Amino acid sequence: MRMEMPGLGTDAASVLKRVEALERILERSFTVPGMNRPVGLDAILGLIPVFGDLMAAAMGSYILWEARNLGIPKWKIWRMAGNIGIDTALGAVPLVGDAFDFFYRSNTKNLRIIRRHLEKHHPELKTIDG
Repeated sequence: MRMEMPGLGTDAASVLKRVEALERILERSFTVPGMNRPVGLDAILGLIPVFGDLMAAAMGSYILWEARNLGIPKWKIWRMAGNIGIDTALGAVPLVGDAFDFFYRSNTKNLRIIRRHLEKHHPELKTIDG
């Protein structure tokens, strides 16, 4: 009998846990004092010219890879890649890109696409947002 740690399997529930954890790190790690706005590693890395945006894109691409492994249709994969591309391209613009990273959350959008797919094809994973 093989024991697995929670969240490390290849089943849809484990994949969803990993994607949710990465999205939380990239988009909602902590709250900006006084603004009550969650910010994550994506916005912080965006402050580092070029390299930071590429690192954030690479981390966001992991979510894309997990979505592909779940069997999400190609058109949804392309839409998710477009979200990452927009975030990377516009986030790379000095100053304006930093503000853009603060408001445009490509990883949250991609998580939403994955959740919708899983709710349709794996109804046992459906969560109630409140």
